[in-house]
Amino acid sequence: MQKITLIITLEYPPQIGGIATFCHQLAKAFDPAQTIMLAPEMKGDKEWDEDNVEYTLIRKKLYFPKFIWPRWIRLFFIVRKIVKKYKVELIMVHHVLPVGYIGLLMKRFFKIPFIVFSHGTDIVAATQTSWKKKMATRVIKECEQVIFNSNNLKRRLLRVLPQFEPISTVMYPCPDKEFFVPADEKAIQKLRDELALEGKQVILSIGRIDDGKGFPHMVRIIPKVLEKVPHLVWVIIGEGPKRAEMYNEIRKYNLQNVVRYLGMVPHEQIKKYYYLADVFALFTHPDEGREEGLGLVFLESAACGLPVVAGKSGGVVEAVQHAQTGLVVDVIQNLPAAGEGLVQMLTNKDFARRMGEAGQQRIKSTFVWDNQIKVLDKWLQAGGESETKG
Repeated sequence: MQKITLIITLEYPPQIGGIATFCHQLAKAFDPAQTIMLAPEMKGDKEWDEDNVEYTLIRKKLYFPKFIWPRWIRLFFIVRKIVKKYKVELIMVHHVLPVGYIGLLMKRFFKIPFIVFSHGTDIVAATQTSWKKKMATRVIKECEQVIFNSNNLKRRLLRVLPQFEPISTVMYPCPDKEFFVPADEKAIQKLRDELALEGKQVILSIGRIDDGKGFPHMVRIIPKVLEKVPHLVWVIIGEGPKRAEMYNEIRKYNLQNVVRYLGMVPHEQIKKYYYLADVFALFTHPDEGREEGLGLVFLESAACGLPVVAGKSGGVVEAVQHAQTGLVVDVIQNLPAAGEGLVQMLTNKDFARRMGEAGQQRIKSTFVWDNQIKVLDKWLQAGGESETKG
């Protein structure tokens, strides 16, 4: 039987993003009767929660206002109440800092073991200053295990904090099984009509429009791709702080008739866009020390049998196997090669089909929750390790 488990996250649907999706999918893989999720309040949450959640979900304002410091102390009082009410036996925190502080305090006061999940950006943030590095070290020292979403991310932490190698483990995120089921043909045709895609080939990009996601590089290479594939449409889904800059670049290269920018699309509606497209492309790249943790969108596209052209960054090489399940290109060093990869996927149908099929088969065999969550059994199952460290 599963221990009563509390998951704490700062990112959760209806917010769009890999961490938000990961947290929901992780909770879905557990026993709903024994699982509690603590997530922030946000716009549209009530409607989303009613349609998608079976486990216990608690929404709260997790931080105090900015004039109260430290703001995360509010989260401590919220969690303390939940721990007492539900008799929580295990805590899973997402982000080393600041949520890791809560795990540390719950262990100190209530002897509840906690596991830290790291997704990439938190490692950069937690090691930027000597103070943060000191606090991250204190948190990790007291946790039972640190779970990373890629081997690359695990190596990045161990370069800074090598003493934690014995408690570091990789557990890959997994796409929802629903992605394996082809989208309804009528729904796809409706999309084609709405987006004026008849007779067009489609490149799909889904991601936060921000540094490191490669949207400016995509804009610059699309004109070259159009020379070889003139009947082309680029569908973009996502939102972010660099949206205005992307618009300006699109206008600069006169791509207004080529681009279909859709903004934010609820995650439960994303699948039909994968099945609509001919190739998925996201030119991720390192940016000021930040790298892609893994890239759930690469796994989702592969689950749909969609071939991928990805930018080389962090754990992307684990999500996409170069020349086996897709193409991985260093877009900073060799942007023309990325364009050639897109052309190859769009013009060589047999090659694209082989990449898509191989990617889908890999997802089915490796990136499934039933397999991945086994690494948690040691702590998750009642009768497993119940004694905390320290």
